[in-house]
Amino acid sequence: MNNQDNKLKIVLVQYDIVWESPKENIKKIESMFKNETENFDLIVLPEMFNTGFSMNPAKIAETMQGETINWMKNFASQKDAVVAGSVPIIENKHYYNRFLTIFPNGTHKQYDKKHLFRMSSEEKVYSAGNKHTIIDIKGWRCALFVCYDIRFPVWCRNKNNYDLSLFIANWPAPRFDVWKTLLKSRAIENQCYTAGVNRIGKGNGIDYNGHSLIYDYFGNVIGSLPEHQEGIIKAELSLNKLNDFKQKFPAWLDADEFIITM
Repeated sequence: MNNQDNKLKIVLVQYDIVWESPKENIKKIESMFKNETENFDLIVLPEMFNTGFSMNPAKIAETMQGETINWMKNFASQKDAVVAGSVPIIENKHYYNRFLTIFPNGTHKQYDKKHLFRMSSEEKVYSAGNKHTIIDIKGWRCALFVCYDIRFPVWCRNKNNYDLSLFIANWPAPRFDVWKTLLKSRAIENQCYTAGVNRIGKGNGIDYNGHSLIYDYFGNVIGSLPEHQEGIIKAELSLNKLNDFKQKFPAWLDADEFIITM
């Protein structure tokens, strides 16, 4: 796809995740794209898009050669787009909530969720990552984050090293206003586009109402879906407009220096 105008076509996929059923969730995603003829650069799925946010990794975790990753590779090739979403992974006897980005040629980049949600005892069954991941998609620098990460602005801080932040989540309905506020805040303070994709429905007795959103660098909503509605959100982002804004209002140049220690 010609990208001389520095545009990125992104789509977020919001749906009711079938609990701990990769086959059913894959079938659902494919059905949502069945009649879609538009081409995209990036397709973003929710956190644990194949199972829901389960604390039972011994039952659901896959290897990097598993069924879900193979499907992601096939889907990325078929759609000629980067396919992104997190999957429970087992590796070296550890479980990870791993945000995977699969490129059309089958290669991948990954980010293991850093901040594990202790209120669900996620840290007791999954291992935390300790490295940022920023991927390149047609000249766009995209930073990967998972759900609870959004509450930690130091971890999400943009020192002019990314253009788009991606937050994938299983964010419960009672805290949806917090979700929207944090997404908007991360967009404004980091002077970047920010996309957040969340699930709907009920998983393990918890209600989820979606509110997947795309914000521009001013904190304006440029893509959204009503709560409790399955569907996809499409947006075309402009790197030229973002860079023009940052040249006119280079607040990032006055950001405080810091070092993250583990």
